[in-house]
Amino acid sequence: MEQLTRTSFQDIYSLYYKKAFYFAKSYVHDNLVAEDIASESLIALWEKTKENPIDYVAPLLLTILKNKSLDYLKHEKVQLAAFETMADWKRQELSFRISALEACIPNDIFSEEINKIIHQTLAQLPEQTRKVFVLSRFRDKSNKEVADELGISLKGVEYHMSKALKLLRVALKDYLPFLYFLLEQ
Repeated sequence: MEQLTRTSFQDIYSLYYKKAFYFAKSYVHDNLVAEDIASESLIALWEKTKENPIDYVAPLLLTILKNKSLDYLKHEKVQLAAFETMADWKRQELSFRISALEACIPNDIFSEEINKIIHQTLAQLPEQTRKVFVLSRFRDKSNKEVADELGISLKGVEYHMSKALKLLRVALKDYLPFLYFLLEQ
């Protein structure tokens, strides 16, 4: 994991906004709320970097996102309880989302089980597809950098990434909310 030292908010935003947004959206089901939660979480992360270098950025960000999403969902549940005409299914669905988020343990996203599934899936990929994925997701290279390094077209990079992500989504279906955080860029 990378260490995040004193850095600009723009750098943090560029690296993590999209992942943070999709994670929050998978629980709150509202684009505007997810944008707010993602932005507030990134600001909180940035403020932490001003205090001390952070060795484990992703688990800290996920913890912040989890707490802010939980706060929103619990507030929404209180508001919905005030409307007695609300359908029971809506309450149950909201309770389910709250329970799922409360059960979320950010450090589990980096567990041996998930890493094992990822590495087994990557081992099944054709060599070129695996190289493209590793360069893009594990070495944080842009599609253009990957294309230049491997001597393939941008369309080729997109094809290989699409193929790898499709297989990983199937293999990691039980960890879907975390996939947004791990695999999206």
